[in-house]
Amino acid sequence: MSTLVNAASREAMAASQLQLLQATDGAQAAEITGLADELFGVAALLGRESTLRRALADASTDAQSRENLARGLLESKVGARALPVIVEAVRARWSSPSDLVGGLEQLARTALLVQAERAGRLDAVEDELFRLGRIIGSEVDLERLLSDPSGDPASKTAVLDRLIEGKVEPVTLELVRQLVARPRGRRVSEGLEELAELSAKRRERSVAHIRSAFPLSAEQQDRLSRTLQRIYARPIALHLEIDPGVEGGLLIKVGDEVIDGSVTGRLQTLRRDLAD
Repeated sequence: MSTLVNAASREAMAASQLQLLQATDGAQAAEITGLADELFGVAALLGRESTLRRALADASTDAQSRENLARGLLESKVGARALPVIVEAVRARWSSPSDLVGGLEQLARTALLVQAERAGRLDAVEDELFRLGRIIGSEVDLERLLSDPSGDPASKTAVLDRLIEGKVEPVTLELVRQLVARPRGRRVSEGLEELAELSAKRRERSVAHIRSAFPLSAEQQDRLSRTLQRIYARPIALHLEIDPGVEGGLLIKVGDEVIDGSVTGRLQTLRRDLAD
């Protein structure tokens, strides 16, 4: 859950999250699980392959070339829901190759939390993540074992499964498995705390702040509200603001998540690509 402090990476994440929300809209639980697995898998691949990681995050090459590389490698290996999310992430401009990897991992975690949210189990997942962080943090030897970056991921996951499999929500188990397999320099207790915070942020999202170049009709507002409710698994109140600066499309902010579907947002991305 590396924090994306650079503005370029935050914008890249916002664009990728928009694609992720589209990919999860209307998806069944098994489809979302598969999507998350594939995103985790690609993040793991890039984590291992430094040359590929740098090539896909190289802002000095044009976005279409990066997309073509990603499609050529992955189109036959990932599903129809995952591929557009990966392509969007690769086309975006990240501040570093490691931010691209961290972004893909965060997208995978978000997908799993969306699944828990739609099932009405997000509160349980958050509580379990918090309690596991406290338990593992208090067991020095266990934390050292699970956090060891040189440890065999399969062996660490087997230890974890013996401890919690069947005792926690499936989403909790998968989130913790992925964290233990690839701690990326974090102690597992720290990673669990960050995951609990990420879960808590999702629960706080109940108001969507909408900026639009033109007024939305009642039908458009109703359709947007239904779409956001499906995405976040709760009623969403729309706070509408007319802003000619977005030049068509919509700019949506729900909690700390920005979904930029505006013409201005796309033009800014294009200008950045041309300037590189």
